[in-house]
Amino acid sequence: MFIETETTPNPSSLKFLPGRTVMPSGTREFASPEAAEASPLAQAIFDTGEVVNVFYGWDFVTVTAAPGVDWSALKPQVHAILLDHFVSEAPLFTGGSADGITVPPEETQMAVEDREEDAEIIASINELLETRIRPAVAGDGGDIAYRGFSDGVVYLTLQGACAGCPSSTATLKHGIESLLKHYVPEVVEVRAA
Repeated sequence: MFIETETTPNPSSLKFLPGRTVMPSGTREFASPEAAEASPLAQAIFDTGEVVNVFYGWDFVTVTAAPGVDWSALKPQVHAILLDHFVSEAPLFTGGSADGITVPPEETQMAVEDREEDAEIIASINELLETRIRPAVAGDGGDIAYRGFSDGVVYLTLQGACAGCPSSTATLKHGIESLLKHYVPEVVEVRAA
């Protein structure tokens, strides 16, 4: 088995591509060793002691190193952990599925409450996020989550490699904001949530 590695715009993160599906649907981020207890793979990566974030995408795993960590020493460790996991076909989550994982309902994760009169605008925003923005962000080892729309402002959260990336503000303000404003005239600003 060959696991490909790609750099991301975030110098602290590397994207590992095992050549197979990691998450059949959705994404999952582990921002602490405690959160990683739900996944033996994420827990093993955190056990290196040099990792601050593990993110699962459809066909990749993004790992973010702690500040000051040298990737030349950490990369072979992570590569070996991933290789062992995928060759053994071990389950991604404890119990072999994501059934035991509790994810807060979307309503509690919203930055602002969506209004019914904005339903068409919100549908347009979500369609653009799904078809144009999420694939580009996934290419950089991350994901983006919608967190609300109010008074012309779209609230979004960047995840994975994109969360701590030095260029995340530029991504939100120049890339995503420009695209949304172009296709959805009601959008006047994009803010991190």
